[in-house]
Amino acid sequence: MHNVICITGASTGIGLSTALTFAKKDWIVYAGTRNVERDQKLYADQSNLNFVEIDVTKPATLQLVMDTIEGAHGKLDVLFCNAGFGYLRSLGQAPMEDIQKVFDTNVYGVMQTIKTALPLMRKAGYGHIVATSSVGGLVGQPMNEIYCASKFALEGLIESIATYYKPFFNIDVTLLEPGAIATEFNNTVMGHVATTG
Repeated sequence: MHNVICITGASTGIGLSTALTFAKKDWIVYAGTRNVERDQKLYADQSNLNFVEIDVTKPATLQLVMDTIEGAHGKLDVLFCNAGFGYLRSLGQAPMEDIQKVFDTNVYGVMQTIKTALPLMRKAGYGHIVATSSVGGLVGQPMNEIYCASKFALEGLIESIATYYKPFFNIDVTLLEPGAIATEFNNTVMGHVATTG
């Protein structure tokens, strides 16, 4: 029986690299993207790689994918909460709607993703949850306080569930804290800087 992994934020960068690596290792991969048709076409040669529509700010997309995984496999071995929203502006420059978008993805989106996958893992009696934080979740950075605040919140969430998910649910929890990596994430962040007045 194949192992199954679901990855949010898998159209580029860390998420896509992880999806391709696991697919090549014969895992069944559900790779979350907001452009399924494009990504499935690009990687059509990867038989174990299934691009699925996931927008972590839209719970219905998460539920549909978890229902699909449960119906097809009856289990989810690994959930990788990788979707993230980079944002480099000071608090004084940032509109509140932008701040809300950062937290909707980086904090509430991770909460929603875990909440949606948890029943399937608990039913199977095991699992592994991985979340992408950042060095910005450990140390505040100038002009980056909004993003850092969202990652500090994520750190608190993941560190807290790690204290009891393993002993009570047999679910391992891992927090990744990468530094700067050359991905599309950086281009998105720099786009925000370029539009800052």
